[in-house]
Amino acid sequence: MNGLRDKLFTGRMLTVLLFTVLSVAGVGFSIYLFYVATSPYIFLLACIFTFLSLVAGFFNIYASIWYYKSYFYDKYLADIKAKLMPIVKYPTVAVVVPVFNEEVDMVEKNMKELKKMNYPKSKIKFYMADDSTDQSIQKSMQKICKENGINYIHREDRKGYKAGALTNVTMNKSKEDFVCILDADEFLQDKNLVMDLLPFFQDEKLAYVQTEKRYAPGSFFSNTVDIFDAFFFKFIQPARAMNNTAVFAGSCALIRRNAIIDVGGFPEYVIEDTFFSFESDAHGWKSLYVPKVYALGRPIKTFTELTRQQWRYNYGDTQFISYFYKKRGFLSGRSPFSSLDYYTHGFGLNYISVVLILFTLISVGIVFSSVPFAHIDIFSFFTQNQLQLDLELLGFFAFTLSLLTPTLLTKVYFNSWSKGFMVFLLNYALAFVRTKAAIATFFKSHNPGTNWNRLKIIKVNQNSLISKLYSTKTEIAFSGFMFGLAYIALTQSNFAGSIWLGWYGVLYALTTVFLYKYG
Repeated sequence: MNGLRDKLFTGRMLTVLLFTVLSVAGVGFSIYLFYVATSPYIFLLACIFTFLSLVAGFFNIYASIWYYKSYFYDKYLADIKAKLMPIVKYPTVAVVVPVFNEEVDMVEKNMKELKKMNYPKSKIKFYMADDSTDQSIQKSMQKICKENGINYIHREDRKGYKAGALTNVTMNKSKEDFVCILDADEFLQDKNLVMDLLPFFQDEKLAYVQTEKRYAPGSFFSNTVDIFDAFFFKFIQPARAMNNTAVFAGSCALIRRNAIIDVGGFPEYVIEDTFFSFESDAHGWKSLYVPKVYALGRPIKTFTELTRQQWRYNYGDTQFISYFYKKRGFLSGRSPFSSLDYYTHGFGLNYISVVLILFTLISVGIVFSSVPFAHIDIFSFFTQNQLQLDLELLGFFAFTLSLLTPTLLTKVYFNSWSKGFMVFLLNYALAFVRTKAAIATFFKSHNPGTNWNRLKIIKVNQNSLISKLYSTKTEIAFSGFMFGLAYIALTQSNFAGSIWLGWYGVLYALTTVFLYKYG
């Protein structure tokens, strides 16, 4: 056991080291740009790159703090458990499953499994919050509920979507002391979900306990997406829980009903869970995270499913930035890490996507700048003096580190080089999707998902290569732009710059490749 703990601690320290090196490399590159600046153009490049490097450095350093703190969470949680007393009187619990036009067989299977939950039968009730618009699905859901002793609740309007459905059940239909929420696609793995979490509520200011969310095993793509999200639950959630900012993740959680009433229900935003997390914190409630998987969600099988999820996340996170900024005063007197946790959560996907694109564009400026060493003669590429000072190689070094970090961390924590490399590629493939979501938020677009843009207009087979090219036309255009610039750099004997820009072209073209390969 000690050997495993030592290995985990070494992994955390390696993470901190990698993120620190990334931050130092970016800032060092910025300093070098100022050093060689001989014109207003280069000075402007240096200023922009410095700003981006400082933003990236902040997120890298803060991420390393999360990774480091998460190592100590087991002890933090064990200390809390040590103070708990056995349950003497069982409170009432409502198990709520929101449904919207889901697969009938899947929901029936999952609901039947939930009914086997280990808890006194007289103290637990099950509710289906069905917002389905398909009448045949509505009838099937009613039948499932009638046959399995589940309370069926249907709304005609879908006000607030999932948030509205949950608020309707928890505040208007049920009277139970606690609410356990699971999504329709989540299959229960451990029947002690409620029994395990309930003792923590001996702290009367505890609003909710969130558990680890994972997807069921599937294809290589599905399993990579699972790791994509697992980083959040393995490292960020534990560190945030120590700051009382653990995020309610929408399901696989137990919530005190009085906290829901105090907050006024679930805020009607695209990501109602994040907004509820902040509101409960702002109202003086506590939160906790238990790093154990009690249910497995249906795996994300297609790239389109992933893009829609990421669109919704970034749309909601961007909404949350302004929401939190206006209400941040409610956290006055708290640790500054509390506010930083919320800011980084809101800016997180924007940082990963928008900053990636901006770094790409600034790389173009660097390659075609007039600074010393920017243009490498192909015949002198390997000479010592060029290797020591070349601007582009320094930038390519930072780029390589950004590839190494997720790949190495995935190997350390999930024992896979290939999935780590895939995580790196997915961040570039999703960059424009996430950026469009952020832009849609600013323009107050009410479309909470991406539909790959008006495929019906051109009337083609949606599975054809033409449809994939049309659907990802933004990424294709940008990728072609980068390839064109790479060719120009090559004609100027700028070998390093050509490789650098060409590699970016490949990365952004992956949106089309993944859509074609994974659907």
